[in-house]
Amino acid sequence: MFRFLFPQDKEISKEVFKLAFPVIVSNLSRVLMSMVDVAMVGRLGAEALAATGMGAMLLWGALSLVLGIRTAVQTLASRRLGQKLDHEAGTAFHNGLLMATIYALPVSLAGWLWAKDIIPFFIQDSIATPLAVDYTSIIFLSLLFSAYSFIFQGFYTGVEKTKIHMSVTVTSNLINVYLNAGLIYGSEGIQRFFFETAPSFSFLSSLWGWTTFPALGVKGAAIATVIASTWMTLHYFSFLFSKQIKYRFAVFSFSTDKSMMKRQLKLALPQGIQEAVIAVGWSVFYKIMGMIGLIELATTELLFTIMHASFMPALGVGQACSTLVSKYMGEKKIEKSESSIKESIRLSVYIMGTMGLSFILVPEYYLFLFTDDPEIIRLGVFGLRMIGAVQFLDAIGFTLWFALSGAGNTLFPAMVESCLTWGVIVLGSYVFGVQMELGFKAPWMLFPVYMGLFAGIMVWKIRQGDWKEIEV
Repeated sequence: MFRFLFPQDKEISKEVFKLAFPVIVSNLSRVLMSMVDVAMVGRLGAEALAATGMGAMLLWGALSLVLGIRTAVQTLASRRLGQKLDHEAGTAFHNGLLMATIYALPVSLAGWLWAKDIIPFFIQDSIATPLAVDYTSIIFLSLLFSAYSFIFQGFYTGVEKTKIHMSVTVTSNLINVYLNAGLIYGSEGIQRFFFETAPSFSFLSSLWGWTTFPALGVKGAAIATVIASTWMTLHYFSFLFSKQIKYRFAVFSFSTDKSMMKRQLKLALPQGIQEAVIAVGWSVFYKIMGMIGLIELATTELLFTIMHASFMPALGVGQACSTLVSKYMGEKKIEKSESSIKESIRLSVYIMGTMGLSFILVPEYYLFLFTDDPEIIRLGVFGLRMIGAVQFLDAIGFTLWFALSGAGNTLFPAMVESCLTWGVIVLGSYVFGVQMELGFKAPWMLFPVYMGLFAGIMVWKIRQGDWKEIEV
């Protein structure tokens, strides 16, 4: 127990924290702003909450392939950093931008044009469905800019410039929440929103007094996201002019390398396809919850938003772990890669375990932030406690997933997570929640099974040690 509670390699532990801290702060700001966004939409009613939740899930599914490209950029950049081939780290970045453009531009336009045809498959409600169409068609316009932002994130993290994330993310999230409030409620409605939800902060309504904002509801939330995503891309781009980046990595000497791009595709496709398969799985999970009931679907959206609060900070630790594992493998220091994994797991468990404990002890306080609907709160308490009970398992599986990706093995974790998502969560939820009519609680009781199996399999794979021999 003592060996687990305290760092065993203090130098590596400090390095993990140094890399992870800016990403943790940026992700915390993202979580906070996301929670504020959901709280704002939640006041429009369960239909609006379900609609935006479904739209956000579909956007995430469309972005899934870009997550694989981001990982490939990060893995190649950090490996070349360890090999002292800095210009090739820049080439990995250029390859990533090219791949992201080829994929994201047509998908962004397709989502905008065909949302009206896609949405009715996932959600069928006289009020929620048209709202979901409005929200999704607009938010898909942000996909290209979000894709570029992911590539920037992968590059900056790979070359150990994670402080950039903190500046960019905090700024873009503030822009998003500011525009959300004004465009969702309008100039007049924003005053009523603050008076009813947070009277002590009602003075903030004056920030929207300089002009007239129309009340656009869920459309306003989508427009705010598009603008904030555009800003994030431009802000990330501005840091390329830094002397530490511009010349060292030759970021403006645009170059592509076909052999390197093939290696990046080999890394990106398994994870990208996995993320897409999983995102579709979670979208089907949303559909299953909608089959159980609209209130159950709205509650699920709230629970997923809150759950992000625990693993988004740990995401920073995972990305730091991935960078260090790959860099030390490039330096042929495998023992340091192993230490990076151990110290990263410890930090992730601290973060997610603490959040999980609060989910168990005071779930109502989280739920009250978003809604005053007594039925949503009643259902949400059970779901949040189930999530809290297995946070330490999620922390282990989550971190080892990043460790394997950093080492260059994206195929194995992709297959495992995809099979468990569909086999345990999707199929299990349909059988127990719908067919056996056990309702809302049955799907959430499957989460311990899902997370326990995933963490156990990841531990087994790391202990096998074959990841130590991978070349990228």
